[in-house]
Amino acid sequence: MRSKKPFSAGKPTFVIFITLLLASAIVPNQAQAQTFKVLHTFHGKDGGAPITQLAIDGAGNFYGTTAEGGTGTCTPGPGCGTVFKLNKSGKLLWSHSFNFKDGWEPLAGVFRDSAGNLFGTTASGGKVTNACGGPPGGGCGVVFKLDASGRETVVYRFIGSPDGYVPEALLVEDADANLYGTTDFGGTSNDGGGGTAFKVSQAGREVWLHSFGTLPDGGSPGPGLILRPDGKLYGAAAAGGNSGGGIVFRISTRGKESIVYNFPGGSYGRGPSSILTADSAGNLYGTSPGGGSNCGIDGCGTVFELSPGSGGWTQKTLYVFCQLSQCADGERPLSGPLVIDGAGNIYGTTYFGGAYRNCNGDACGVVFKLDATGKETVLHSFTGGADGANPWAGLTMDSTGNLYGTTEVGGDLNCTVDRPNGCGLVFEITP
Repeated sequence: MRSKKPFSAGKPTFVIFITLLLASAIVPNQAQAQTFKVLHTFHGKDGGAPITQLAIDGAGNFYGTTAEGGTGTCTPGPGCGTVFKLNKSGKLLWSHSFNFKDGWEPLAGVFRDSAGNLFGTTASGGKVTNACGGPPGGGCGVVFKLDASGRETVVYRFIGSPDGYVPEALLVEDADANLYGTTDFGGTSNDGGGGTAFKVSQAGREVWLHSFGTLPDGGSPGPGLILRPDGKLYGAAAAGGNSGGGIVFRISTRGKESIVYNFPGGSYGRGPSSILTADSAGNLYGTSPGGGSNCGIDGCGTVFELSPGSGGWTQKTLYVFCQLSQCADGERPLSGPLVIDGAGNIYGTTYFGGAYRNCNGDACGVVFKLDATGKETVLHSFTGGADGANPWAGLTMDSTGNLYGTTEVGGDLNCTVDRPNGCGLVFEITP
């Protein structure tokens, strides 16, 4: 079984049954022409399908990954993916191309340490074992390191059980330079494995912290973990829980798990699949691609807040998508994370929705802002052309409040035969 692939054509499999709204499009308030800028367009050999959050260094350089493209050879198709570095103007400074044994399909961004090293995961490549599907599975995935010049070292190769497979997590580091992340599948659970939370040292010593089941434990904790000042790791799992709608969980660095919140679906959200964001008060923020009161039984997605208290955690739905006709306000937020500014405004992306239905009959996605009262403004509706389409990941904010992100497709629509919708791009928005 192959790892999860980017959604380069049509809707994700969990939303193909959505009933399209039939009313005419209403374009929400947005400020596009003066605020949106394409920094870099991918053309295949330099990468394709960037679906990850960007990292920024002190000089304003950007670091990220592309799930496809590059010069490596993986079958099927176009390239094995890349890690790239751009300067603040969007010029490509260097790119590393994966070649299966050192990784394939990086579906998450990179963590940059204080020495300038980059750490990340690839969902495939590395070792091929029966636990992760044998040769058709394409390998179990790796944890990799790149130094400041782009030279790669494989830190760890997954084997499927007990450590899991399909790591598509953005890694996080503790004070001792240990790295933590998640895998979407595998582990030791009796139901076949709903993924794992893992710890790996930079020397390559791996410890799996927790194996997820599905009910009621949770499953598919793909996006990764955040490390809070309480010393606990927090994350979201898209499946499982008491109602089968996914969970937000907490894990100690010794592997003990507790459930923070069970998603029941409906207006509370369903299938949380984003990296979480925490504020200084300890509140957690994230998105769910399902749930809400629109788009039929599954919903079109939500933005949620979880607040700690003496009696447990309290959930609040901050926004439900598709409140406007034909989802002009956005539809299906995916991996996140959300960004919160000093005034309490929240920024994010949705993969579908918006004003332009140029992406296989669907709208091409938006960048949105929620103010402290929950009022939404669409900062940009993607057209599917030179400005890109389908932003999978969340945004990164610099010290002056500018926002940066990626789109999976769009840009150069003639980049490769295998990418007729374009190879994606990096963009900047000044709110």
